[in-house]
Parts: sequence; C-alpha cells; structure tokens
Amino acid sequence: MTRRYAGTADEGGTPRAARRAPVSPVPDIGTAGPGPRDGEAAISRRTFAALALGASATTLTRFTPARPAAARRAVRNVVLVHGAYADGSSWLEVIERLQEAGLNVTSVQNPLTSLADDVAATERALALQDGPTVLAGHSWAGTVISQAGLARVVTGLVYAAARAPDAGEDYTALAARYPEPPANAGLVASGGFKQLSERAFLRDFANGVPRRRALALYAAQGRVSDALFTAKTTVAAWRHRPTWYAVSRNDRTTSPDLERFLAARMRATTIELESGHLSIVTHPGRIAALILDATAHRGPAPRRTAGGPHALRREWPV
Repeated sequence: MTRRYAGTADEGGTPRAARRAPVSPVPDIGTAGPGPRDGEAAISRRTFAALALGASATTLTRFTPARPAAARRAVRNVVLVHGAYADGSSWLEVIERLQEAGLNVTSVQNPLTSLADDVAATERALALQDGPTVLAGHSWAGTVISQAGLARVVTGLVYAAARAPDAGEDYTALAARYPEPPANAGLVASGGFKQLSERAFLRDFANGVPRRRALALYAAQGRVSDALFTAKTTVAAWRHRPTWYAVSRNDRTTSPDLERFLAARMRATTIELESGHLSIVTHPGRIAALILDATAHRGPAPRRTAGGPHALRREWPV
C-alpha cells in the first residue's frame, strides 16, 4: 500500500526561538552594604557558584551555533539527474535548498544520446561520492536511476514526475495504456535527434513556470537521440531501495495517472503537487523536502519479494 508523505512547506519561515527558563538574578557580593534583612537567608559561596555556572551555561548555549542539519542525517550526499529536453540547471532551485540544509549535491549532465551513456554519466557521479547517497531523477531520469540505482553508495531513490520501468519492461507500451500527453505533438525531429518546439515547451513541458524562466530553460533544452526511449533497463533498482515519488497533477508531458501507477507499484512514499511537469522548478521547496526525507531515512529498506526474478529478498542497511 502506498504511504502518503506529509509534505513540508516551502522555505521562508523562521524557526521559533528555543524557550528557556528565566535565570534568577545573582546578588552583587562584591559591593559592601547592609547584611540580610530579618528572615532573609544569606547566599552561600556554593550557591553563588552554582548560579554563576548556570548563567554562564545559558550564555554559552545562546551563542553556540547549531550543529548543521546534515550532521544529524543518515545521508549527506545527493546526486540529481535531469530528464529529456532539459539539463542539469533544471535542478538549480532544489540544489540551493539542499546545500542550505548542509548536504553535498552533485547535478549530473546527461548526454541524452543513449540510456547506456546517461547511466555511465550518473555512475561516474556516484563514484565520486564519499558515503551513503540519495539518487534523484526527474522525468526520463527515472529510467536512468532505475538502472544505476544499485550502486553500493545509493541508499534511496527519489522520483519527480519520472519514469520507473521494471527490468526488461517495454515502457512505451506501458505508457500507451494512458492518454497521450499533449507535449508529444510538439516534438521536432532533425538529424537523428528530437526536441520540443518552443510552443510545446512553454505550454506543455514548462506549464506553470514563469515565462522568463521557461524561455531560459528552453534555450538550454537538451536534444534527445531518436533511440533514447527505445532502450530497456536490465534491473529495477526501485525494487531493492526505499523510494519516494512526487506526482505532478497538472502534468502535460507525462500522464499523472501513469505517475500514480508507477508510485503505487514501487510502494513509494508519495506526495502529489499542483504542478506541471517541471515540479523541480515550480515547487523546489516541496521537492527538496521530499529528498531531505529520503536522506533522513534510517533502517532497512522494505523487503520486496513480488515482481519476478529481478526482485531481491534482502534488507538494505542505511
């Protein structure tokens, strides 16, 4: 059964200051003056020392910087993989939020020439990580992380409006069971590569993105090989790692119902956003929060035994 994740609001709020008990005033014993009034006990040196020590500790607590959030997390490395018709800059706002949280972030630049080439680029990024790593993919990159996600350092997978094929699955045939998304009509082919027309990019791929930002993303659009979407994965890493999924309810590039099916099939912790396909641009705070949830995950992954010969019956330590 799919678990629902209580989404964290975007950044902008200020944490409430920690409350502390008031400190009793310390008498000034260095100044001569009258002794204690009748019925009032004189303060002892031991009592004064204890009060002074407490006041000092309070002062130190007030000015000691908080430990970075990443130090308290199970994972401190994140690798982000972009989809088709995009490049690594599509993750920019998410990157900034993750870095502010103290995480080490790497954004892969996919060549988009073949599944093998994109997986190789992701594996090179994973090889540079110095410890446990969360691997996240948007759109087409869901296929890439499903293939590359069995790397030893990977402890969790995050999918944002992403493909998630099973091992050996014909994903095109699976997607054909759902209404064809409008963006497909805007593909322009040339020289063995495809890209989206400007109209399709702005209306269907980047719907919900401010026009100025959408035009900049269009200028950086990655052209995809004609053969990119025909390759099949040989493994489904989501069967062996904890998973998280962000569904885009207003997606015009991938069917939202297909996204829901994929999230349910992998039993992912799932959120749904009032977003077009580029939720990583329009809702960076929510996507970053989902990734942070994955980095905070502790304990073994759920045992997955269904799904044929590619399923593993083992626990993955995080």
